[in-house]
Amino acid sequence: MHFRRFVKGVGFAGDQKRGAANNLLLIRTNSSELLSRENTGLDARVTVFHPVLYLSPFKLTEICMQIGYIGLGRMGLNMVRRLVDKGHDVVAYDVDPGAVRRAVKFGARGARSIEELVESLSVPRLIWVMVPHAHVGDVMSELAPMLSKGDVVIDGGNSPYAQSVVRARALAERGVGFLDVGVSGGPEGALNGACLMVGGPKGVFSKVSGLLEDLAVPEGVAHVGPSGAGHYVKMVHNGIEYGMMQAIAEGFDVLRAKQEFKVNLKEAARIYQRGSVIESRLVGWLHSAFAKFGSGLKGVSEQAVGTGEGKWTVEEAKKLGVSVDVIRQAVKARARTKGGFQGKVVMALRGMFGGHDVKGPSLKKN
Repeated sequence: MHFRRFVKGVGFAGDQKRGAANNLLLIRTNSSELLSRENTGLDARVTVFHPVLYLSPFKLTEICMQIGYIGLGRMGLNMVRRLVDKGHDVVAYDVDPGAVRRAVKFGARGARSIEELVESLSVPRLIWVMVPHAHVGDVMSELAPMLSKGDVVIDGGNSPYAQSVVRARALAERGVGFLDVGVSGGPEGALNGACLMVGGPKGVFSKVSGLLEDLAVPEGVAHVGPSGAGHYVKMVHNGIEYGMMQAIAEGFDVLRAKQEFKVNLKEAARIYQRGSVIESRLVGWLHSAFAKFGSGLKGVSEQAVGTGEGKWTVEEAKKLGVSVDVIRQAVKARARTKGGFQGKVVMALRGMFGGHDVKGPSLKKN
């Protein structure tokens, strides 16, 4: 890991080669080294922690980072691809060796275990954990004893915010920084630019803000508060998402039920996306779902699957004495065994933006 700094000029440190694509000089350092005017000709002093350094004589440029990445599912693998494309040095691990091989094809370095991943990184280390929240505890228990003072761990999954607060405190006692990052945008966003909601100490955030910006859409990174706040904001985001998806499902169910008009649902979704008040990415994804599965959403399960964050939002609201009737009803709707057309709409949306299996448990049994 290293701190990102911006400099002018061209310098030399270690191995060097010309980057043909962007006419930048690529400089690699094999050990922590202070670059100064005396040994590089630069006007600024830059502390380098095992980076890949891009320097251009024409513009301000940046130092890229080394990062270990644990978890190569739909989101993780695409985020690794994006990091590699941005010039970062990525060491990747997953319990599935096939996923590691795919990451290597995209330019990452593969690791066969968490221990090997940690040993492959230079100190201070930066490690991103991107696994289902039920497995974060196991990963952290294995990872924590291997870490050193100054290392930074990022949990980019949907962990309960209270658990993130506890993990941040435990790691801080070891001198290890921790950030909880809520990630929105689905696999497409992971590859093309996501929305990142970050919780944790501002000092730790500043160390990795450049890398976070590389993962996000323009202006798509926000430090939203102390440890736990990133996952808290993402939890509420998902609760809002529940309500919005259910409202869309109910509205289109009403359109479908009016047999007298025989409304073209695909065309209704399309026109809603042309300057209307309810224009949104969700409505756009529903239009794509109608194009893919037909107006009846053939083959899509009626059983809308929930992932927990909507329920967590309702529980948190109850503790705070806040009314969340819409989100509460949306959570209840997800719990129905048979959700009819509304369930199909919710499942189709989940499939379009998150890459989830639209068949669901009920259709898999048939």
